[in-house]
Amino acid sequence: MGGRHKLSAPSCRGMSSPQSVAVHTEAAPAPVGPYNQAVVAGGVVYCSGQIALDPASGQMVGAGDVEAETRQVLANLQAVLAAAGCGPRQVVRTTVYLTDLGDFARVNALYAEVFGEGVSPARACVQVAALPKGALVEIDAVAVLGAVAA
Repeated sequence: MGGRHKLSAPSCRGMSSPQSVAVHTEAAPAPVGPYNQAVVAGGVVYCSGQIALDPASGQMVGAGDVEAETRQVLANLQAVLAAAGCGPRQVVRTTVYLTDLGDFARVNALYAEVFGEGVSPARACVQVAALPKGALVEIDAVAVLGAVAA
C-alpha cells in the first residue's frame, strides 16, 4: 500500500443544525452531574435518566422499595417532559435500568400505568451493576414534540 491515505471529517460549514435548548424544572431533581434534565433539539426531547430523588430535598425516595422508587422516577420523568412541552404520549423510546431484573414485573406494572395507553414507546430494559446514589431503577426517554401516539 504505497498510496497516501487521508482521513477527514465532513465539514459542518454551510450545514444547518438544530439548536439545542436545555430543559430545567424545579419539579424534578437537579442533575447530580454535568448534564441537563433534558435537551430539546430538532423537535426531539432527549430526557436524561431519572432516579428516585425527591425534587425538594434531593434525597432518595423509597428506602430500597423498588415500587416506591419507580413511582418517583416516573413522576420526575413526567415533570421533565411537561417542562419540555410534552407528556408520556409523545415518548417514542425509553431505557429502563434495573440493578435486579427480578424487579422487572413490579417496575413494568407501574411503567404501564404511565406508558401503557396508545402506542407504547419502544424500550430496552437492562440490568446494571449499580446506579447513582444506590438507586434500584433509572429511566431515560426520548419524545417528539407535537407527536401524539394513537
